[in-house]
Amino acid sequence: MSYLGVGISPGNVSVYHGGKMKLIDRRLRLTELLLRCSVTALAFLALIIIVTDTQVKQIFTIEKRAKYTNMKSLVFLVVANGIAAVYSSLQLLRCVVGSMKGSVLFSKPLAWAIFSGDQAMAYMSVAAIAAASESGVIGIRGEEELQWMKVCNMFGKFCNRGAGGVASAMLASIAMVFVSCISAFSLFRLYGATTQRPPNLAMVK
Repeated sequence: MSYLGVGISPGNVSVYHGGKMKLIDRRLRLTELLLRCSVTALAFLALIIIVTDTQVKQIFTIEKRAKYTNMKSLVFLVVANGIAAVYSSLQLLRCVVGSMKGSVLFSKPLAWAIFSGDQAMAYMSVAAIAAASESGVIGIRGEEELQWMKVCNMFGKFCNRGAGGVASAMLASIAMVFVSCISAFSLFRLYGATTQRPPNLAMVK
């Protein structure tokens, strides 16, 4: 089916927006653009802070060096933030191009791909933050029953800098959750939208 001979792909939704809907689309694009920019910047910042975090401590004649690779949770956090930063950079480029062209997302397959990617990034970021936070609490408080010492008492500088990296990653994770909500709205509104026939246009089969 087409209007005036213009075909409509089965994977796309033809929706004719009024002024109010165009305003909502414009605000959503701007919000998404700012959030993805924040995710990219904060994730890269967290990655840099954690990777460069190190402290050397002299214990009698033994030299101990604390670095992020000593904690598997921090390694996971670094990898997760690296993936999130690269992914957000690519999506940010898509948003910029879309804003310049003034286009609105109508393709269901593309909307599903963006939604799935955003959901995966959000879950991964939250999981990485949870693991790093738990390790941080153990490092600060220790675990007497398991005879785990309070590592942060010995490597205070390392823990303080690492806490800054985790905080940056947490902000990136929160922004990613909001991004996933926007992509969910952008996807499911395609199913709730009704196809309207423009006025004074004859429908051609």
